Amino acid sequence: MQDFGAILHNHVLLVALAACFTAQGLKLIFDFMRHQKFNVRVLVETGGMPSAHSALVAALATGVGQTAGWASTEFAVAIVFAFIVMYDAAGVRQAAGKQARILNQILDEFFHEHELREERLKELLGHTPFQVIAGSLLGIGISWLAEMAY
Repeated sequence: MQDFGAILHNHVLLVALAACFTAQGLKLIFDFMRHQKFNVRVLVETGGMPSAHSALVAALATGVGQTAGWASTEFAVAIVFAFIVMYDAAGVRQAAGKQARILNQILDEFFHEHELREERLKELLGHTPFQVIAGSLLGIGISWLAEMAY
């Protein structure tokens, strides 16, 4: 059980989490700039600018590369994992969001005269490629800044 406290000293983990939370905080700021009101729901919703998933995995992979070495097996695993997460965020989940938008439009058109009691599908599921790139650059930047300060 004493090893559990070592988690709090895991530099790579802490930097990855810091990148994720920074991205989530930036979502709140960007949403405020766009709508001129605070919406704390953006802190727990999927999608938005920048991608917190991408920031997290990019910082994780960068941190692993910095500590274990760029030619290490650990870095290879981390970077492949990062690419899968970022592809999913911009590809699969973005496509699912577009399908949800179309299904909601169909429901609106067919049931406009009758009250539909079903909840609408969530349309903002994924990220645009720009949001993924911004999140990954944020994660890499935070990891490099933390390495310089460490």
